[in-house]
Amino acid sequence: MLPLRCSNKMVRFMTRSIHALPALLCAAALLALPGCSAKRPVLYPNQQIWSAGPELANDEVDRCIQSAKDYDLGTRRPERVAERTVERGAVGGAAGAAGGAVLGNAGRGAATGAAAGAAAGFVRGVFRSRDPDPLHKRYVEICLRNEGYQVIGWK
Repeated sequence: MLPLRCSNKMVRFMTRSIHALPALLCAAALLALPGCSAKRPVLYPNQQIWSAGPELANDEVDRCIQSAKDYDLGTRRPERVAERTVERGAVGGAAGAAGGAVLGNAGRGAATGAAAGAAAGFVRGVFRSRDPDPLHKRYVEICLRNEGYQVIGWK
């Protein structure tokens, strides 16, 4: 096992890296969010949509989405994003420490790996959170079908 050497310079770098992580995550979220509106169902243009009109059809979609949110389906999207961020940070830290140990600087590698892993996990979670939970989707589709609409996809 290689001895762990911690110079003052390395300790300052690790401290800055750890303190910069929240800012990095916030910046990534701000960059990712403008294009991340929630997906909505796309309706098949059947007789119901023609007779109701697009405004009423959109109102029905909104009502069904709200109904699905109000009904507790046990979905935990925000918690999952946070869990994945922590998991990826731990994996990144371990991988960075291993790589840093080989190169003679395990502490710096761990700090860099943890920051990169957490940022990657967070950004991936933000992008994946656009996709509705399968139970939520199914609830909305059944609600719309009960109103006479047919869902052909989500966009």
